[in-house]
Amino acid sequence: MAAPSKPSSASPGLLNPKTAHREFFGFPGAVSVMTITVSVVYTWYFSCNEHDGCQLPLTSARWNHVVTSAIDYQSYFSLQALKYVAMWWAWLAILYLVLPARKIEGVTLRNGQRLKYPISGLTSLLVTVFTAVAVYAQRGFAPFLWIADHYFQLATASIVFSTSLAAFVYLYSFRHSSVERENKPVVMLALAGNSGNPVYDFFIGRELNPRIGSLDIKYFCELRPGIMGWVLLNVSFAIKQYLQQGQVSAAMWLAIVPQIAYCIDTLLFEDKVLTTMDITTDGFGWMLSFGDLTWVPFMYSLQARYLSFTPVEFSREYTIFVALLSVFSFLVFRLSNSQKNAFRTNPNDPALKHLKYITTKSGSRLLVSGWWGMARHVNYTGDWFYGLAQCLATGFGTPMTYFFSAYFLVLLLHRNYRDECKCREKYAGDWDTYCKLVPYLFIPYLI
Repeated sequence: MAAPSKPSSASPGLLNPKTAHREFFGFPGAVSVMTITVSVVYTWYFSCNEHDGCQLPLTSARWNHVVTSAIDYQSYFSLQALKYVAMWWAWLAILYLVLPARKIEGVTLRNGQRLKYPISGLTSLLVTVFTAVAVYAQRGFAPFLWIADHYFQLATASIVFSTSLAAFVYLYSFRHSSVERENKPVVMLALAGNSGNPVYDFFIGRELNPRIGSLDIKYFCELRPGIMGWVLLNVSFAIKQYLQQGQVSAAMWLAIVPQIAYCIDTLLFEDKVLTTMDITTDGFGWMLSFGDLTWVPFMYSLQARYLSFTPVEFSREYTIFVALLSVFSFLVFRLSNSQKNAFRTNPNDPALKHLKYITTKSGSRLLVSGWWGMARHVNYTGDWFYGLAQCLATGFGTPMTYFFSAYFLVLLLHRNYRDECKCREKYAGDWDTYCKLVPYLFIPYLI
């Protein structure tokens, strides 16, 4: 932050202590994650596309094809695509700044301040949808077909853009000292991003809340360019399927309707992101920049991309099964989160008086009944099965479209590990008591 912090009687440097624990095993882990995730984007495109089919690269010939194609960067690196990616980011940033919005305060930071955030994500989506409709009225399907046909050029451009943004934010974090001095501006760093190793700090995120004026870069990127880009890509692939196959198939609807509903739900409850670890704890570095701007839109749209060039037919019974799995999983995810958020907001609400809880020594209340009496992370269970249903919409012609489900399982298990460690540190013995009352992590009586 550029604003001066309140004077502190603490010793110099206490606001930004040296990072004691490096996640992902520090420097080697950071390099490995960056290398592997970018390689996955490349591998999943060159192994799954309308020209080469969709097969895991399990043979030397397939791997040779992937490597040879990746080396030939002139065939897919496009300045035009980079321009469009930058324009998309800038368009949504302008909407973030100019649209009327309700402002709410985030959590209290280590220096006692609470930053304000505009809640206008859903409005931005609606304005963007109306703009897209106007573009269609003027130019028809051509712009959307261009997006679908230039998916990988756009993905590559997004990798370049997200990496550049992370580099900028890392350098920007040095604009002021990170050590408290009286009447001097101080930059608040993420507790995990002050290791002193430039590669690791660039990866994990050095500054906690990088802002340019009123534009909070981390909060903005968390839900807007990537989430809305995911919607745009899905719609573009559905249009491509319609133009090539003469219809939008039931499989495509089963894949994209839940995903678009998920995006809308995320924006509808935009304020809830302010209490997540991404906002409260993590710095904004390559991990979040790449994850928000590249990984989410370009890897999560895999099902729609596959279906745009692969006809898939289902029986009526299978279609109903996948649809019901989507609806049931979404209800578990949404209702459990809504119950938690309502209890956090007003635990004395008469509508919640039937819920049981324990009060910890820190003063926090932990639910031990309702959705949260079933399992400690029941929302993750709904979230994962919701994603699995979208993979099932692609059929069983290739395992590659199930990558989303496999990756999401790893992601949620990692989140669960971080949550458990954080809660055990915060609540100490009270967490052991809570775990005895709610012994299951994800599925009652199973896990």
